Formats: sequence, structure tokens, C-alpha cells
Amino acid sequence: MEKLKNKEYDFSAKLRQTSMLDRLKDYITWRRSLTAKQPDQPMPACGPVSINLDLTSACNFVCPHCVDEEIINTGEYIPLDDILRTIDCLHSHGLLSIILLGGGEPTLHKDFETIVRHIKSKGLQLGIVTNGTKLDRILCVADLLSKHDWVRLSIDAATQETFNKAHCPRTNVDLATILHKARELKRVNRQLQLGYSFVIVWEGLSLNGCDLYPNVAEMSQVVMLAKEYDFDYVSFKPCLIRLQDTHKESLLDSVDRKNEQRIITDIQSNLQEAYQFANGYPRILESVNLRAMLDDSVNDLKTQPQVCHMQFFNTVVAPSGIFHCPAFRGVAKARIAEHNGYTAADSLYETQQRVERSLAGFNAQEECRVVGCFYHHVNWWLENFICSEKSVDEIEAVEDDNFFL
Repeated sequence: MEKLKNKEYDFSAKLRQTSMLDRLKDYITWRRSLTAKQPDQPMPACGPVSINLDLTSACNFVCPHCVDEEIINTGEYIPLDDILRTIDCLHSHGLLSIILLGGGEPTLHKDFETIVRHIKSKGLQLGIVTNGTKLDRILCVADLLSKHDWVRLSIDAATQETFNKAHCPRTNVDLATILHKARELKRVNRQLQLGYSFVIVWEGLSLNGCDLYPNVAEMSQVVMLAKEYDFDYVSFKPCLIRLQDTHKESLLDSVDRKNEQRIITDIQSNLQEAYQFANGYPRILESVNLRAMLDDSVNDLKTQPQVCHMQFFNTVVAPSGIFHCPAFRGVAKARIAEHNGYTAADSLYETQQRVERSLAGFNAQEECRVVGCFYHHVNWWLENFICSEKSVDEIEAVEDDNFFL
């Protein structure tokens, strides 16, 4: 049986994992029935495979580059009972993984540790994205995490000065303290994967008329810090900007060709040096949209099929509602239900009906034409397979490994 080679971004291979394969086949068969004008065929009766679970809107940073700034610190959070019921209901309908991130700092939810314990009691894979200021709360539950689970710290800097300018913490936050506690986390549980997240900000990038502080020259320094503090990988990704007029995330929007080439050359040079410093450890992960930047294919990522198929497999559960895409978190057009839309079988059924309507009515070709979509390749893979004459039985299974979408 084929093994999952790229555990982070090869989403088409992830959907072919043994525990997901039947759901994939059912989805393709259902989409084909619609093409064959068999409208009585219902959408497969299951929930998402993976969710982004935003526990709270609270955040103790004021990051100038934050794509979720409009929904940060609104006072909203998901009550514990709704979270536990959501986990229980989705688990019974096929949920395999949860990522705690987005819209706020997850460790600020007052019931964070209880939530982690409940997620792990269901045997679900768990990813946690954190700014690192409350790592003590993760340390309290670190022994529950297994080899497929991960904690990724959004640091985006190698120096205290850059860290301060990248995140504007509301109180004094010492980068060295965060790194020491991160290493302690890894020592408590060697199984969990520890990641150092670095959003690349280049010279001349601005948001709302304000220049962002560039950090591209610190990429190799970050690798050395990650090596020193026992991080398993460094994740490099380009800075995204949420457009004010459409509220959509975009990459290299309104950048002329000359400046685009300058930006790419600068990133390539620093990335190459980072690989040399790593020398195999820690692993360096390049996001889908960073790879597209360096390959000069960002415009390809912005060309989607009309149907965003991935909303069937992955959604975002946030205090402000359930959304069909992480890039559209908080955007009204992508909202499919209230935050409690998965708390019971009847509400799940209603939410899935809205997902079905979204699959039919949300035109990704139009709505996502400025978005450098992470799911671009898998959406086109699904679209092309659905439109082909291949049998679903020809799909080769992949050994179970990583269920994060």
C-alpha cells in the first residue's frame, strides 16, 4: 500500500488514506450523480473529516499582519458545553482530526485543558497553533499527545526586536522564555511534533497604509534557533493580506512584476541559506503558496474550479459561526451555520444541508480568484476525477497517517 509522502500539503493523497477512502468514493459518486442529472441522490450522510476549531476570539497580541484582525477580541468564545457536544457529534459522524487555531489564541480559552483532554479521549489527532505565551497550559496536557499530534508556535522572528514588531504583544513577552518552554514541551513528550512557524514579511509590504517590519533576512537564524531548542521543523509561508474591499486573503496583490521578482529572489536566497544551516535537521516545510511564489505560479493558485470540493471534507468552527474555508473565516458569504451547528445529530443534518447548498451555490472560480488557495491542487484533482470516466475503484489507497486537512 502506498505511504503518505508529503504529510503536510498533499491533500489528494490524504483523502485517499484508508480511513477516508470510502468517504472520498461516496463523494465522487454523488457529484457524478448530479452531473448525470439524478437530483434525488442525497449528499453522503457524514460530517467533515477535519475541522479548524477556533475556541475564542481573545488574543494577547496585536499582530500588524493578522488576517483575522476584524474578528479578534470581539469578546466571543465558544462555551465549553457546545465544544464538547460538537466534538462528540462530529466524532460519531467520522471526524478524524482537529486543529485548534485561528481567530484568537486557543490557550486563552478558560477551559483549554479540559477541551484537549476531551479531544484526546476520542482518539482524534490534534494540532495546536499558539503564540507561545501560555505554553504552561499545553505542558499540563502534553503527556496526552501522540506521534501524529503537533504544536506549532507562531513566532515569525529570530530576534526580540523583530518578534516585538511582528506581534506587538500587549505585555512584555520574552522570546527566549518561549523557546525554553518549547524545548521543555518536547522533553516532556518526544512523540509530539514541535513546529516553528515563520510568516515571511518582505521589504515594501504594507497593510492599511502601514509598512510591515521585514523579517526575511532572519530565515537562517530561525533554523539555528529551531535546531538549538529541539523543534522538529520550521514552517515557512508568505505573508497574506486580507483585502479591505472583499475581506478575502490574497498574495502579491497589486505587486508589479519588477518588485515581484525582487521579492522572490530575496526569499530564494534566504531560503537556500536556511536549508544549508539546517543540513537535514530541523525539517524545512514550504507552504503551498510559498512554493507557488518561488515557482512563479501564484496566478495558477488563484484559478479554481467552480466548485470548492474541500468544503465537504473540512470546515472552520468559530465563535462567529461555521465557515466552509479557513481563508474565508469571518466572511459572510462563506458562513454556513451558527457555531453550534454540529452539536447534535439534527443540527448537523441541517448544517450539512447548508454545505450541500454551498457546494452548489458558492462559485469558487469567481469568489476565490484573488486567493492563493492551499486546496487548489486537490480541488482540481477532485474536479478532474469527477469529470473523468475512471472508476472510483481505481483509486489507490494510502496507508493511514496524517488526517489534518
